[in-house]
Amino acid sequence: MIRKMQPADLEPALELWLAANLQAHSFIAPAYWYDNLEPLRQMLPQAEVYVYAEAAESAPLALIGLDGDYIAGLFVAPEAQTQGIGKQLLDYAKILRSQLTLRVYRQNERALNFYQREGFQITDSQIDEATGAAEYLMHWQA
Repeated sequence: MIRKMQPADLEPALELWLAANLQAHSFIAPAYWYDNLEPLRQMLPQAEVYVYAEAAESAPLALIGLDGDYIAGLFVAPEAQTQGIGKQLLDYAKILRSQLTLRVYRQNERALNFYQREGFQITDSQIDEATGAAEYLMHWQA
């Protein structure tokens, strides 16, 4: 089920975020993700975040954060990947918004292929100043 993130979801969501980033972004130093854990702990409760959980009181298996039409992140727990959960969250965001943008690291081919399959188009490329990694800006329109 998809629901808005609740206060009890914060710690499991942070663990999920960290595990998913460490797995997907081996080309970025792990210290970057650990250094951003505490700022994320402060920001997440104020953000528009939806989680996928097996039941109303279950810990989240995935989360998507929206900042207006921008997808600030879509993360699926490593053990729950390839089960269609990320697609369900993305489809939910597409119901909420008529257009969406996001950034994806160029080296994260799995995510890049996923977003392209889901109708996102690359509109620009740049270097992420925080990590030094190349990234694409992608856009989807209903």
